[in-house]
Amino acid sequence: MGIKENLELYINKIPEHVKLVAVSKTKPVNDILAAYKYGQKIFGENKVQELTDKHSQLPDDIRWHFIGHLQSNKVKYIAPFVELIHSVDSLKLLKEINKQALRNNRTIGCLLQFHIATESSKFGLDYEEVCALLESEAYLQMKNICISGVMGMATFTNDKTKIREEFEQLKNIFTNLKQDFFKDSSGFKEISMGMSDDYKIAIDEGSTLVRIGSGIFGSRNVL
Repeated sequence: MGIKENLELYINKIPEHVKLVAVSKTKPVNDILAAYKYGQKIFGENKVQELTDKHSQLPDDIRWHFIGHLQSNKVKYIAPFVELIHSVDSLKLLKEINKQALRNNRTIGCLLQFHIATESSKFGLDYEEVCALLESEAYLQMKNICISGVMGMATFTNDKTKIREEFEQLKNIFTNLKQDFFKDSSGFKEISMGMSDDYKIAIDEGSTLVRIGSGIFGSRNVL
């Protein structure tokens, strides 16, 4: 099946309250346009250079999400247009996003990335670190970022019970943060979890953003 047919399958499977992020990393502009022409507007990229190149070639109403590990010195390149950064894993990074958003007269949405997997190679914060961040004077002074929710990646495993437990853990983290820090914030509402192989479990456990790449575009191209 082609991109249009793959996309249609996901649109029909995913509940209306869950947003689909089409992960277009390593994919050519023409593939993104094929999905865009079918109505897909949210696309996710994990490399700054690739994202900026594609942004310059594609329609302005595409809503770009950055889903990879982000270095502070690269924020300035995507700050003029990125809608949501899924991978905030330090106060240093959040400070830089706020700084560059201010320079561009924007407010940038951010998700706090939590380490919920067993692999040490995955990035992310723990709950205590996030509480310290949200209670810091530096965070309280930020006016050009919006903490929109949380993000996490499950362990790469065939053990569905383990994956479900990790997604449940992230949902509980979201619930606790909402209660303790964002009770009056309508903007704190997103749980970004679930990819092509585990998105159904993620939705069952409360995901509001699923990141689907190979299921839509086919196997990842090697750059």
